[in-house]
Parts: sequence; C-alpha cells; structure tokens
Amino acid sequence: MPKPNKKRNRQGRLVWLMPLLFLGFGLVIAYFIHDKNIAVFHPKGLIAQEQLHLTLFAGALLLAAAVPTMFLLYFTAWKYRESNTKAVHDPYVRLSKSFVWTMWVVPFIFALILAGVMWPATHRLEPKKKIAADAKPMTIQVIAMRWKWIFLYPEQNIATVNFVQLPVDTPVTFELTGDEVPMSSFWIPNLGGQLYAMTSHVNTLNLMAEVPGDYPGATAEINGPGFAGMRFTARASSAADFDRWVSETKQANHKLDAESYANLLKPSESNPAAYYSAYDTDLYGKVIMKYMGSHAAHDNQIETNHEQH
Repeated sequence: MPKPNKKRNRQGRLVWLMPLLFLGFGLVIAYFIHDKNIAVFHPKGLIAQEQLHLTLFAGALLLAAAVPTMFLLYFTAWKYRESNTKAVHDPYVRLSKSFVWTMWVVPFIFALILAGVMWPATHRLEPKKKIAADAKPMTIQVIAMRWKWIFLYPEQNIATVNFVQLPVDTPVTFELTGDEVPMSSFWIPNLGGQLYAMTSHVNTLNLMAEVPGDYPGATAEINGPGFAGMRFTARASSAADFDRWVSETKQANHKLDAESYANLLKPSESNPAAYYSAYDTDLYGKVIMKYMGSHAAHDNQIETNHEQH
C-alpha cells in the first residue's frame, strides 16, 4: 500500500478514536468516584438535591451542544487537511441561508432552554427563601473567625465551635456574619450551596437535612493561612437525638462569656470542637454593631468629600 494511503488511514483512525477516548476518560472518572463521598454528588438535603439535578441537567445540555460541535470541528479539519487531495475546497463559495440560520438558531435554542429552567430555579432556591416543612423551623447564628466557626443557638442558649447539630426534616435558618476575619464562605456541600459571612453584614442561608449523618463543612474560599483547617462537622440527627444533645451541652463546664469569646477571637488554626452551656444573648448583636461605627464614619467621610467637590 502506498505511503500516502497509510498516512490517511492513520489520521482517520485518530479522528474516530477521539469519541472513544472521551468515553474512556468519563468511565475512569466514574470508577474513581464510585462509592466515594464526593459531597456535591451525594446530596443529603432538599436544597442540595435540587442543585444536583440542575447541575446534571445543565451539564448534559452543554455536552449535547459541545460534543457535536467539537466532533464537526475536528472532522472538518481532518477532511480538508492538506494531504487529502479528494476534498474539494472552493474559497469563493457562498454559505447557504439555511446553514447561517442553523448557526444562530441552534445555540439560541440551547440558551433558551437553559434559561427557561435556571431562571425559575434560581428564584425557587434563593438562599433567603424559607423552606416549607411540617416541622417548626429553627435559627442558628454563625460567626466566622480566624480560622474557626462559632455557632450560637438562640432558642436553646448554647454555643459550639467547629460543630453544629441540627434535626432532620427541620428547616434551619443560618444567619451568617464575621468578626475580625476576611470574607469567608460558609458551605456544607451535602446540604446545599455556599454563602458568604462578612463583618457588619448578616447573610441568611436556609437549609434542611433529610438524611441523618455527619457531613463536612468548610469555607469554600481561601481566606488566609488557616484556610485549610477552617472546617467543621455538621451532624444531622433525629429530633430526639438533637434534644438529647442539647441537654448534654447545657451541662458543659464552660460558658461563652466575654473572656472566652476574646480568646476565641485570637487567630488560631485547626481548632477542635468545643461546647458551651450558655452565652450572652446579646453576643450576636454586639458582633454586628461592632463594625457599624466604622462604616458610618466611612460613609460620612465620602459624603463630606462629595460636598467639598
């Protein structure tokens, strides 16, 4: 067989092997993540479940558009390669109207489908939106520090460090803020998406666990040298186990008083879980108001500068 034919056959085999390589790559990834707790692929809460469905839908839709496009791209490059003398190339040919319409309409249809699904889902899964359920909702106040998480239970008057427990099938409103810490991203991937905790701000994140278990929590954004150790455990349990845990925590030897809070405020890394039987009920409000004076002064300075100009 002549050498040019061998070269063409080899190039043709490479083009047809590409889809098989993509398929093999996908199977290898599926093998390695099988039976692994890849949190975003193992939802244990209502919000996380819906977010996973949206992610899979968006991924499938984008692949449906990208895979044929990439295949046609490489197929065209292979067909009109320099060594293929059988391919007819006319640089002066005019594109047909149907081809031009296809190039514009097909991507528009994909974008329209994606927007039609994502737009209402974004409003339905808005972090501040309350979750409807039969159980009475509860509130947990969260303070991000360097580099640890403080959880306050205003209804139970207990506090914890790097550990939070909540009953299953119960809507939980996390009120997030920060104290002497760069902007931190509060995230329990098994239960839902992340939301930022910032000084002088209160961001609200509503989640609900549906399956009992211990789930990893962390900050999803690098915020300093202690980022890697800024982790906590989120334990979802039955209502009875939650009440029992609250009773046990109320018997702890330590209270979160002003001195204890000042010690927690000092930067530290990889902090173990800690439990407090009580805390100052005004603590969360004091943390918020702590930064209000500086913000007000900053706003007044801006107004003064504008007046001078």
